[in-house]
Amino acid sequence: MTPRTDDREVLANGELTILGRIRSASNATFLCEAACGDSTVHCVYKPVSGEAPLWDFPDGTLAGRELGAYLVSAHLGWNIVPYTIIRHGPAGPGMLQLWVQQPGDTADSEPRPGPDPVDLFPADKVQPGYLPVLRAYDYAGDEVTLMHADDIRLRRMAVFDVLINNADRKGGHVLRDLDGHIYGVDHGVCLHVENKLRTVLWGWAGKPIDDKLLEAVARLADALPGELGDQLDGQITRAEIAALRRRADTLLDDPVMPSPNRHRPIPWPAF
Repeated sequence: MTPRTDDREVLANGELTILGRIRSASNATFLCEAACGDSTVHCVYKPVSGEAPLWDFPDGTLAGRELGAYLVSAHLGWNIVPYTIIRHGPAGPGMLQLWVQQPGDTADSEPRPGPDPVDLFPADKVQPGYLPVLRAYDYAGDEVTLMHADDIRLRRMAVFDVLINNADRKGGHVLRDLDGHIYGVDHGVCLHVENKLRTVLWGWAGKPIDDKLLEAVARLADALPGELGDQLDGQITRAEIAALRRRADTLLDDPVMPSPNRHRPIPWPAF
């Protein structure tokens, strides 16, 4: 569901109050409420000051990469990344993103029945509508299969991850909201010049990319020398913008989904 204009205005201009810290995140990540008049929205706030140093990404760049991923998603027209901005918050400047409310988040909403878009299944169980990624052992020592839904929304996300060179597409970063829309979140480690693709969405590896998806990729490639490139400039480097254009051109020249290499093809943990 596309967020309402007023939600975006509240996120950009509202007074931010921290409601709690999301402890599972590797960087300082807060659940906030933005309030403007009688309107409020919940959002995720990741201050630049709370970014943990990484050996392979420059310090202080993760918020810009989150915004860059949103800009790419918006230009593709696939509505993968929730509305995202950078603004000043209680802990300084950082990334703000509209909160994706999922079934079971609140006391008055029930969890959605059935498996998640990315889930684990017993190794010997056929799951209709799902594609296998790999076999592993769970914490109890039982053999399981990591699978994801054979769904056009995830297929778009898989192409999106190739374009932005996503190094961290975990199952827990694929969220289904109350209306059934599927979002991708946590894009702080993407848009690098070097190949760093790590994802749980390998079910289409080696499969052709259909023409409709390629049309959106072509529009993205055409926009990068102009307005989209200008929007990305300052969030990521010009070398990284050029690398994004090369990845788009590569998909257009050889419209086949890449296959995982043998060096850490999925992020860990996978959820």
